[in-house]
Amino acid sequence: MSAAPSLRSGALPCASDVMLSDALASGLKALGMDVSASLHNQLLRYLNLIVKWNRVYNLSAIRDPASMLTHHLLDSLSVMPFLLGATARGTVRLMDVGSGAGLPGIPLALAWPDWVVHLVEPVGKKAAFLRQCAIELGLTERLTVHAEAVARVIPLAPQHIICRAFASLHDYVTAIDAQATTESRVWAMKGRYPDEELAALPAPWRMVGAHSIVVPGLDAQRHLIELSRTPRQPPEQ
Repeated sequence: MSAAPSLRSGALPCASDVMLSDALASGLKALGMDVSASLHNQLLRYLNLIVKWNRVYNLSAIRDPASMLTHHLLDSLSVMPFLLGATARGTVRLMDVGSGAGLPGIPLALAWPDWVVHLVEPVGKKAAFLRQCAIELGLTERLTVHAEAVARVIPLAPQHIICRAFASLHDYVTAIDAQATTESRVWAMKGRYPDEELAALPAPWRMVGAHSIVVPGLDAQRHLIELSRTPRQPPEQ
């Protein structure tokens, strides 16, 4: 990778910018990602957008950019090995449910140039932020924002459906039931292992995998839960 870019495009880097850039490079290396300077810069630009808009739109309870980098960007990218391992080659559709500030959808879209990402966020001001991110990060051709509840989105048959801090597993699978197909890989990013939520899954759904995730710089439990829906029964004649 070439010299780490500045967080502020066109300006001389300040000490905090250099620290964020170095922390991002270190975190990506710890995740096993050998990224280009272009991707590194795009991730920093996205972080800067969250910091800027958060002052007015309250996108995140976290205010410190360094903590945002760890808790948001690196946390989102930590699921990449699992999703990649479950992905065929070619164009893939990913649906990020309850995207909020674009997490994990936007970091994943930046990391995977051949993926088409749908961000579902019913809160108007957050959806406006996501559309602005698509413009400023050059993602308008493969990033779509749906400013409505996921149950109202026209079914897209995505290969991957994912959520991060969206709702209980019961509410999550209930909301996406019309979107999930037998080929969909359904994921939920959680903190502690969600024993009680798994026990409350509705009958058509079951857990098919649970992965412990290590996020660089984050001393907290993280789990990625994979869920599957049993095939729908054809209507009785």
